Amino acid sequence: MKNNFEQITDAYQLVEGAKIKGKKQEEIFELGAYDPFKRGYIVYPFEEGVKFDDFSVLMSEKELMTNYLIEKVKVITSLAA
Repeated sequence: MKNNFEQITDAYQLVEGAKIKGKKQEEIFELGAYDPFKRGYIVYPFEEGVKFDDFSVLMSEKELMTNYLIEKVKVITSLAA
């Protein structure tokens, strides 16, 4: 996969479905939903276009922002009339 990841600068970047990668490893994960009771995000392994739902990890917002990068996404907005 191309190196199209950037530093996570704001918690608003942490949206469900975003691809994240560790700063020191090459594994890629897909961000799941935020769990308010456990105060963290569910993270799933992601490899070759497949998300593995049978295994997940809970990560805090601080851990994600400190140790992970997020995939750059080009956002296209349209003007409402």
